[in-house]
Amino acid sequence: MPYYVFRMGMFKVLEKQGEWPSFKEAKAQTNALRKTLDPKTGDKYKMIFAEDEITAQDTLLAERELDTRLTGDDW
Repeated sequence: MPYYVFRMGMFKVLEKQGEWPSFKEAKAQTNALRKTLDPKTGDKYKMIFAEDEITAQDTLLAERELDTRLTGDDW
């Protein structure tokens, strides 16, 4: 399974930046891309390990449930 790197823009719009066979290559590329970001845009780069591109996108866009055990400073 490959590692995918996506640029996540406003409104959770994903733009695939590439895929790599190893964690080391994907992490290096993700870090290099993050250095080029303009903080004013609100964009992010996300790396994910997934079976295919569709699964990677679905996982990144999935809403996570709030853990009700976390309160105050834990949250």
